[in-house]
Amino acid sequence: MEQVDTSTRLAKLRELMKENKVDVYIVPSEDSHQSEYIAPCDARREHICGFSGSAGCAVVTLDKAALSTDGRYFNQASKQLDGNWLLLKQGLEDVPTWQEWAAEQAEGGKTVGVDPTVITASDARKLAKTIKSKSGGVLKGVKENLVDNIWGSQRPARPVERVKVLDVQFAGKKFEDKIEDLRKELEKRKSAGMVISMLDEIAWLFNLRGNDIPYNPVFFSYATVTPTTVTLYIDESKLESEATAYLGHSVTIKPYESIFTELKALGESLEADSEKPDSPKSKILISTKASWALNLDLGGEENVSEVRSPVGDAKAVKNETELAGMKACHVRDGAALTEYFAWLEDQLIVQNAKLDEVEAADKLEEIRSKHQYFAGLSFDTISSTGPNAAVIHYKPEKGYCSVIDPKVIYLCDSGAQYLDGTTDTTRTLHFGEPTEMERKAYTLVLKGVIALDSAVFPKGTSGYAIDAFARQFLWKEGLDYRHGTGHGVGSYLNVHEGPIGIGTRVQYAEVSLSAGNVISDEPGYYEDGNFGIRIENMIMCKEVELNHHFGDKAWLGFEHVTMTPMCKKLIEEKLLTPAEVKWLNDYHQEIWDKTHGFFETDEKTTKWLKRETRPI
Repeated sequence: MEQVDTSTRLAKLRELMKENKVDVYIVPSEDSHQSEYIAPCDARREHICGFSGSAGCAVVTLDKAALSTDGRYFNQASKQLDGNWLLLKQGLEDVPTWQEWAAEQAEGGKTVGVDPTVITASDARKLAKTIKSKSGGVLKGVKENLVDNIWGSQRPARPVERVKVLDVQFAGKKFEDKIEDLRKELEKRKSAGMVISMLDEIAWLFNLRGNDIPYNPVFFSYATVTPTTVTLYIDESKLESEATAYLGHSVTIKPYESIFTELKALGESLEADSEKPDSPKSKILISTKASWALNLDLGGEENVSEVRSPVGDAKAVKNETELAGMKACHVRDGAALTEYFAWLEDQLIVQNAKLDEVEAADKLEEIRSKHQYFAGLSFDTISSTGPNAAVIHYKPEKGYCSVIDPKVIYLCDSGAQYLDGTTDTTRTLHFGEPTEMERKAYTLVLKGVIALDSAVFPKGTSGYAIDAFARQFLWKEGLDYRHGTGHGVGSYLNVHEGPIGIGTRVQYAEVSLSAGNVISDEPGYYEDGNFGIRIENMIMCKEVELNHHFGDKAWLGFEHVTMTPMCKKLIEEKLLTPAEVKWLNDYHQEIWDKTHGFFETDEKTTKWLKRETRPI
């Protein structure tokens, strides 16, 4: 991983901070739409500090700089940050959050600045309160992004990729019907309308897909929906003629940048209406993830209700068409992974080939691209050998990556976008002789996968409540992992999709799991500098029939859809219970039944698949 000298960039930023009368400047990871994965033009935090992970926040003072990130990235950040930066390891005891650190640096009533388009309104309020209570300082919205200014002409251009229609055969529901469902929700909440700012929510709502952010089929836009109007704010030149015709007269198209002036006008009209005699106060809904800038332009709390987005909630519950698509694309994707693993083993062991991590990842993409409805990858493939596998979100780069060593663990976390669904699968393999600890750790992780896959729980249960199902076997050995156990997945959309998740984050306790959710099941174990293990299946939440129905509640369970085998060489059979052995054998039989037909003329892959799915 390359380290960047940030001295010059920091010096330029500090000059701009002085010009703008800012003592502390915050650079979040997110873009104006709170996207986890961003376009290159929005990679401001990476530009200023050199850390390329997807999560973290940089805080710069006139003489110090700190980066805060979570446990997935401690290893990576320590390698990428130069000597100008302090690493704040989020979640560790006695380590301040970036908010606390920023407040400490504002001691004596200093000013903390941030671009109001890249922080949510609720986060801005909390931050302002923390700064004021801890240091007497103030939070200031700086309209010009200071990192953009120092980036200058070197900053990548904003994408202008074409926007296409996703046919209802894949979407499962017309966009007009989705709009009507949202209007019913607005009526129920007595709201004047809603501003939608999350890119995947807009893509889902209108059944449109783009390519503005790598691996995420979304496009830069905003949308507003009222009882009588629907407006899409987008660069109209990006819409293919088919998309323009598809939206028809029911959707008004306006320039992307005009959203802020439009919302100012809308906020003023709401205030004028509220002054009329006997006129009930009606507010505009915005997501809790909408930017501080959007909130301010609407007139703030007087005119705005911040809510968990009803569009995001609806999107997370897949319809029957989307669920069928998820099952189908995971069979094809599983076949691609199986072909890849068989090829990789042959190359390393039989052909004695020297392959680096990027060459292997490129081969996997080539194999996937042959399959029906393939539309690209869903994230950078994590192709990692030996100690690199311990870097949870490792990204191999040509010239810096390692040659795959068949004598050590190989971890592959990868996924693809298909018109009928999105995949994300992790498999850990060993092509030689694993150590006793590697076999034990792998089996403990596998037991966690099986436990979560087999879980049954009452409707209303959150992902927070069932996280320990996957960790329990590691915990009994004093082991754990520093990442969530599961994330929601979109349908030909973002590979990480809210609001659901399985993990210890507080927000996962706020949303219960529902039939129709698609979520990952991915416990792991990592030894820095040695090896890493992760197994990831995709599971669909569904109602299950039981002998009893305590409290007259519905009961839920999971159905796995990922279709490529576990690594038998890494399994310590004596650690598995009879029930776990049955689960594994049944799963491998299902994989054989659903995927062997792809390899009728491929003897090498058939032989590998037969060996790996044979009962233990």
